[in-house]
Amino acid sequence: MKKTHFASPSRRAVLAGAAALTTPALWRAKGAFAEESKKIVVGTWGGDYANLLHKNIEIPFLESKGWEVVQDTESDAPRRAKMVAEKRLPRGTSDVQALSDVNVAEMTAAGVLDKIDYSKLSRAPEILPVLKSDYAVPHIYSGLVLVYNPKLITTAPTSLNDLFDGKNAGKVGVIDIQYIYTVMAAAIAGGGSLNDFEPAKGKLADLKKQGVKIYPTNEGMAQGLKTEEVGLCVMWKARCVQWQKAGVPVDSAVPKEGIIAYQSLFSIPKNAPNKQGAYAYLDALLQSQAQINFANDMGYNPTVSDAPLPEDLRKRIGFTDEEQKHLMTADYTYVTQNDAKWKEWWDKDFKG
Repeated sequence: MKKTHFASPSRRAVLAGAAALTTPALWRAKGAFAEESKKIVVGTWGGDYANLLHKNIEIPFLESKGWEVVQDTESDAPRRAKMVAEKRLPRGTSDVQALSDVNVAEMTAAGVLDKIDYSKLSRAPEILPVLKSDYAVPHIYSGLVLVYNPKLITTAPTSLNDLFDGKNAGKVGVIDIQYIYTVMAAAIAGGGSLNDFEPAKGKLADLKKQGVKIYPTNEGMAQGLKTEEVGLCVMWKARCVQWQKAGVPVDSAVPKEGIIAYQSLFSIPKNAPNKQGAYAYLDALLQSQAQINFANDMGYNPTVSDAPLPEDLRKRIGFTDEEQKHLMTADYTYVTQNDAKWKEWWDKDFKG
């Protein structure tokens, strides 16, 4: 093997190098680095959510202050896989990641998320205590309800079992990217629970035989309901409100089995290149006006205490006191341990 020998630098060379540190060229390089630090890379779902992040958060609260926000849009599964693949790198490729409550649990277990330093968030005191967590800042929340087109489903549904009732055969749709929540609903309908999904297999097998239609995205489901290709699904109440505003002829009903809660949150990868920018983004999404605008545009409930909504909007997107008593949260440990298995079953057995 040939070895390369490096000569020791002379004193003159060392002094020359030191002098170079004060040159305008280096000042420009340092300035370029400072400019680069104003860039925030946001991993998020695409579609409506990404568009509204830009409209309600990035333009008014970040770009107006000189931040450059770059969205890396993709469904959560490949984004989560990328975070894990980058785990050992000193610098990852994103500063913040939009994740569901279930996703956060999985990524926390994978050891890729930074613990949130709430002292760096001026808006931290306004976060609803029930939604505050160690590894993510809550953005919006809603609950899983039955969404239906009254023209096709003439009697309002009341139970998750209405999804699997033969009378609705060929009228039911499910959303591929929402597979784990569909599994949860099927499990409960089948007599299981949020920490026992096994009964979902029989329910979903029946649904497959009945001619269920599978849409890749939330937007695809909205189109299916609008064109009357399907008439019934489970979806977040917030999305139902958004679809109604867009002219999709749907109503919602709370299932008697209870309401599975959903949160969309933002986390910081441990190796985020720009953590200052990450905290700026988190503070921006917690601004009361950003929260109010998101509630109005997308139908999700605010996660801060100082974002008052008009009474009619609050009634449309929220739940009554009695309904709130039946809110259920996922068993995140159970989901983390079983998500990969259920994703494989969903792809091979249910979709295949």
